[in-house]
Amino acid sequence: MAEKKKTQKNQKRAPGRRRPAKAAATKTLAQLIRQRKNRDAMEFKPDVQTATWSKTLRLTRQQQLRLTKWVLYTLMVVLAVVFQDVIMSQVSLLGATTDLPACVILLITVIEGTEVGGTFALVASTLYYFSGNAPFAACIGLLTLLGLAATMFRQMYWHRSKGSIIMCAVLALTAYELGVFVFGLSGELTHWGRLPSFLLTALYSGLLQIPLYSLVHKIGLIGGNTWKE
Repeated sequence: MAEKKKTQKNQKRAPGRRRPAKAAATKTLAQLIRQRKNRDAMEFKPDVQTATWSKTLRLTRQQQLRLTKWVLYTLMVVLAVVFQDVIMSQVSLLGATTDLPACVILLITVIEGTEVGGTFALVASTLYYFSGNAPFAACIGLLTLLGLAATMFRQMYWHRSKGSIIMCAVLALTAYELGVFVFGLSGELTHWGRLPSFLLTALYSGLLQIPLYSLVHKIGLIGGNTWKE
């Protein structure tokens, strides 16, 4: 009887002894699945993209063209300042000469429109002043405000054409020369007898805007039109 009881106890305990082996097998299967997932993640992990200096400064084709346009505009202003200072300042007709920097700045401003042209007028007139060839600091405000006024007037009352653009640029240039004369008169830098020479300067510079228009217009077409009507 004692042996039968021992045998029955051993048979009851047998299933309980197999449970740890089954749990270990389940644990091992979960580890295998986890390891497989980790291995797959490592195999298909994308390359880390590093931002280099050359990639950061890489421009699209459109951006390159527009940058070229503004570089050419700036170069035109610089050349106008140099040409006026070196050559045209030595040439006088009826006591007057040209004002090439103001001529170029106002023409580009009217062509580009109020938003872009106004910003260009401010930057270009500042460059013109710090070149040392501008009469005084007020020319920055005069060129910017008169350029914007001429552009707004053309957009409000005239259709976009070569004649309307040149006409508005000439009006702005005449107002600018009169503004320079008034500032010079108030500062006792000139006298009333010099008024005809200021008007002749506006006339000469306005005539130069006719051949300059074709060049500025072609540069403005680089990279597409940015002006808005």
